[in-house]
Amino acid sequence: MVLGLLALAGPALAQPQNKLVDLRVINRDTGEVLRTWHRDGRLYVAGEPGTRYGLRFSNHTGDRVLVVASVDGVNIVSGETANYDQVGYVLSPWQTADVNGWRKSETAIAAFEFARLSGSYAAQTGRPGDVGVIGIAVFRERTPLPLMPKPDIARRAPSPPPPAPPPADALAAPPPAAAPSRVMQAPRSETMDLARASKALEDEKLGTAHGASEWSAINMVNFVRATKEPQAISLIEYDTWDHLVAKGVIPGNSRPHPQAFPGEPRLSYVPDPPS
Repeated sequence: MVLGLLALAGPALAQPQNKLVDLRVINRDTGEVLRTWHRDGRLYVAGEPGTRYGLRFSNHTGDRVLVVASVDGVNIVSGETANYDQVGYVLSPWQTADVNGWRKSETAIAAFEFARLSGSYAAQTGRPGDVGVIGIAVFRERTPLPLMPKPDIARRAPSPPPPAPPPADALAAPPPAAAPSRVMQAPRSETMDLARASKALEDEKLGTAHGASEWSAINMVNFVRATKEPQAISLIEYDTWDHLVAKGVIPGNSRPHPQAFPGEPRLSYVPDPPS
């Protein structure tokens, strides 16, 4: 996949999905889009340890957009604790792109793979508190203001052609240091983090591991954000099927037991033709 990098800074109201960019979770072992479950205004998908998955971004606008994405509270490109003003992927107008792992270089990723919390990348890097959520913050691109024409006294030389647009499908970097920055949330107390981590490790909820290395090439492009805050945010939480059933997200009878003989459970003969 081709992608790219650069930009200014990034929330809007959090919502399950937004009209700018759709977020879907793909089971890469089967190719299917994971079913989304709704509860209390939140979205959930069920995964199983060892399953490779990917994120599918679909741009529903006629303009380029920047998608800053996080898994388990970690930026999937830089590995930083996620914030809106960080690096992200740039989508061309109407483009759909699959992002299948943690960005390791301009040509490689480490595959996203569902794992027990203790085996997740976030937990292994000392950040288990936000395991179990995938998020995207979407930014529109700033368009330059039109120049007011000046009165001519003499004939002007013809204007040079506009520069060629940068490559599609890109990464956009964080803003320069001089750019206005978003007010950061106060850090949580160490006691609270340790308590959350202990409870999470006890439950062994589902997280995302730093999986096998895969080829995935990107291009770096320039992108100037139209606003400091994202125009839209989408979140999808995830856990094992059994945990989501226990939480009441998935009805307990939603997954039928396998049947040895799934056909009609009666002896049947050739039916009469319709009268």
